[in-house]
Amino acid sequence: MKKLLITVLVVAALVVAAGGGLVALSRHEATVPIEQTYGPDPVLVEPKAEWLPSVNVAEATPWPNGQMPVAAQGLEVKEYAGDLEHPRWLHVLPNGDVLVAESNAPPKPDEGFSIRAFFMGLFQARAGAETKSANRISLLRDSDGDGVAETKTPFITGLYSPFGMSLLDSTLYVANADAIVAFPYQEGATQITGAPDKIVDLPSGRNHHWTKDVIASRDGTKLYATVGSNSNVAENGMDEEKGRAAVHEIDLASRQTRLFASGLRNPNGLSWQPDSGQLWVVVNERDEIGPDLVPDYMTSVQDGAFYGWPYSWYGQHVDDRVEPQNQELVAVAIKPDYALGPHTASLGLTFNTGDLFGPEMKSGAFVGQHGSWNRIPRSGYKVIFVPFAAGRPSGPPRDILTGFLSAEGKALGRPVGVAIARDGALLVADDVGNKVWRVAPHAN
Repeated sequence: MKKLLITVLVVAALVVAAGGGLVALSRHEATVPIEQTYGPDPVLVEPKAEWLPSVNVAEATPWPNGQMPVAAQGLEVKEYAGDLEHPRWLHVLPNGDVLVAESNAPPKPDEGFSIRAFFMGLFQARAGAETKSANRISLLRDSDGDGVAETKTPFITGLYSPFGMSLLDSTLYVANADAIVAFPYQEGATQITGAPDKIVDLPSGRNHHWTKDVIASRDGTKLYATVGSNSNVAENGMDEEKGRAAVHEIDLASRQTRLFASGLRNPNGLSWQPDSGQLWVVVNERDEIGPDLVPDYMTSVQDGAFYGWPYSWYGQHVDDRVEPQNQELVAVAIKPDYALGPHTASLGLTFNTGDLFGPEMKSGAFVGQHGSWNRIPRSGYKVIFVPFAAGRPSGPPRDILTGFLSAEGKALGRPVGVAIARDGALLVADDVGNKVWRVAPHAN
């Protein structure tokens, strides 16, 4: 045991020896320009097997006083709310109030010591991902309409790593890490204190991916919920993946659940595309086959469809690490609609249903890219916009909000959830910066 501890300490010292960031001993640098890994037909290279990913963690560092992200030309950004605790997800209520889930991963079961887990915990802590969960939804209110929330109040407390939220009629549905729960809601309320009504359980346990999103169907009869995988590529066995890497459909009348779509490694950001009426989602793809693979993506979610995980990636590219394989499923694996770059950790998705950004951006998609921790050079750390026409992506992405990385490579913030405010502005949850940003066109 003593020899093992010495080995771990020596390797750890080597890992952190690259001043400024954590860089793993196996160092693979990207060979494909990041611009070529976006869109319907991204450049896909041969996989490079890695026991550990090429780690390149941006150390989480607070925003200096007065410093903010950088908005694209013609846009401006301001702090909508600050002094939050790891804000992850946003939901805008009909009266304009904004709900923010202040949350992080639930405690993991004790699985004993492993060198791999030791390093992953070290990397994630440096990236700002190991903070204790506040287990709270807070309410932000901008009473005077100046684009800054004057009040912040605890709205629902005592939750279990909450993430997605959806209001249907007078019921607020919340996706905890282990269940969908419901609360009665009255417009204008600043607090809910009643006990939750559990609608359905969701797969939990190890929670390699813990975030669960939820959205109501347009006819109000169903909910859709996301559940991420319990591993990178099923290394814990497929028994632990039952009901995971999927979107579930929940019938509200019977509270019965069925698998709506599967093979989606870590889906989040459920959103209805306003022109087509289709359900869309963003997906974090797998690690440890090099910095150029696999592109995260956004895609329409088809009933009964299989999207590849864990057996194949980006359609029918077989992942040789997965044993046994499933050729029948690979043969029907659907290629995603639009790639979002490898390791960008694309988590947030919302369609522009407002008019504030002008007709050229109507119905397009805003995507919050949380940012890589395992790519050289880094990717993500920004909010992008993808134009849509006739319900489909119609062009290359455009950077909307950047500047989350300092000149020294520190992570001043990491964007996650995105939402359209009642006035049409874009709201962005920044879980490392502990703020919500507001982006809008320059005032005339």
